[in-house]
Amino acid sequence: MVKTKKQLPKKETRTGIKKAVKTPKKTVVKKGTAGTVPPPSEEKMQVIEEYQVKPGDTGSPEVQVALLTKRIEKLAQHLKTNPSDNHSRRGLLGIVSKRRRLLNYLEKKDKKRYTVIVKKIGLSK
Repeated sequence: MVKTKKQLPKKETRTGIKKAVKTPKKTVVKKGTAGTVPPPSEEKMQVIEEYQVKPGDTGSPEVQVALLTKRIEKLAQHLKTNPSDNHSRRGLLGIVSKRRRLLNYLEKKDKKRYTVIVKKIGLSK
């Protein structure tokens, strides 16, 4: 008995030549692993607790700016010891611009909250 390859469906391209089309494989997720996120580190929890607006708050602009500032400080320290790490430098620029956008939003939304967070974190504008 001779085994043959499974025939793939054909798709016509712009040139008129028919081409085999591969269907994407389904991803299999093991039971109990989907949607599980590890808990935040102790350091991150301390920052969240210090800057949260109300109990359980993790997404307010104040908390996000504080967490981004912490990451910026870590990356800046890393770049002092590794000055040729351009991938991290690019990541740092992205984080700085994201923090700037959040601060601009907060400044437009509520000037008082903006001034409080800027003073608390120690940023100057």
